[in-house]
Amino acid sequence: MKRAAFSVFVALLCATAQAAVGLAELAGLEGDGPLTLFYPAAGTPQSVRRGPFTVSVVQKAVPVRGNGRLVVISHGSGGSPWTYTDLAVALVEAGFVVAFPEHRGDNFRDRSEIGPPSWKRRPGEVSRAIDAVLRDVRFAPLVAADRIGLYGMSAGGHTALSFAGGLWAPAGLARHCETHIREDFGACVAPGMQLKGDFFDTWRIWSTLWVIRWRYSDAVPQTHRDARVRAIVAAVPYAADFDMASLASPPVPLGLVRAGQDKWLLPRFHSDAVLKACKTCERVADVTTGGHGALLSPLPPSLPEAVAGLLGDPPGFDRSVLPAVDRNIVAFFRKHLLP
Repeated sequence: MKRAAFSVFVALLCATAQAAVGLAELAGLEGDGPLTLFYPAAGTPQSVRRGPFTVSVVQKAVPVRGNGRLVVISHGSGGSPWTYTDLAVALVEAGFVVAFPEHRGDNFRDRSEIGPPSWKRRPGEVSRAIDAVLRDVRFAPLVAADRIGLYGMSAGGHTALSFAGGLWAPAGLARHCETHIREDFGACVAPGMQLKGDFFDTWRIWSTLWVIRWRYSDAVPQTHRDARVRAIVAAVPYAADFDMASLASPPVPLGLVRAGQDKWLLPRFHSDAVLKACKTCERVADVTTGGHGALLSPLPPSLPEAVAGLLGDPPGFDRSVLPAVDRNIVAFFRKHLLP
């Protein structure tokens, strides 16, 4: 029996190793945006252009069985699946099906509701993305409905922390910015505005706080629970608006990825604050010399001037470290989702 089981295990590994990366799109449920899927597939890969990015995939390919697990990726503000393809491919090569929901009002096509309005909706969009995969006749038989992983970066990391039991409220953002706006200005404003060390900084701070006080007075705690999600990774998450006590003992394994040179979300107020509060969290990776955009892989070939200083790589940062970061993330999900 042991020899037979081992043979089946080896056969599954070989099938996964020989599978190509498939690419498909599902319609979102309840008016949600489209859902992009990467998955183990049969067929010959071809180069496919998506905006400025090129991926080697088999479009609309027949899926093949991998390791039986689904990982959902929640993108950052203004994001898309294409800046996470290196991680998606690493997960598929390990046998995972990977699903990207497009967050309404906070994606590369529509940035009209970045911040708390989107953060309230995002967890529901992730749960409905899981529903959409599990209702699809091609993919439902290939994934376990009760052992699903979630990875989120930046605003997606905020979504991930909500799934991990974290309590937050828009008023928490206001409190943080009232106290720390000079130190963590990027976390309090749209990326087009930055402090410049000149006379107008006083006006920039005053106007920002006026808008925040007007828009974010809601103190009703927000969280989200989906029992199907059994392992979570939050990468450079927006976290300063969370009640850190609520993240002390997450109900499922929670891993963190930090970037030591993050200028957009200062680690001491965000990822490091979670690591300090959480008694059971795992430090999945520490990109000590990377900035906030280090985990965008590939990085867009040209960044808008308004965000280049926040997302661009710091001088001397070596992107050759990123495959190891992806391997650590894959290993975390293997450890906690596979038998």
